Amino acid sequence: MIRVVRGNPTPEELAAALAVVQARAAASAAVSSGAPVPPEQWSDPGRIARTGRLRPGPRAWARTYWPA
Repeated sequence: MIRVVRGNPTPEELAAALAVVQARAAASAAVSSGAPVPPEQWSDPGRIARTGRLRPGPRAWARTYWPA
């Protein structure tokens, strides 16, 4: 159940928000319904690259320099 806590959204805004929530739920269900990854593939860098979850954070620029 989704409840509007603040504001007064138009029907179009509410429909757009619900479409996003449904799309995220469907994507999450599709990912979690896959076969479990065997332990020998846990450290495979290709597995991480396929998920597309690597995104720089707000302070990523500060972590790019490793002093010697």
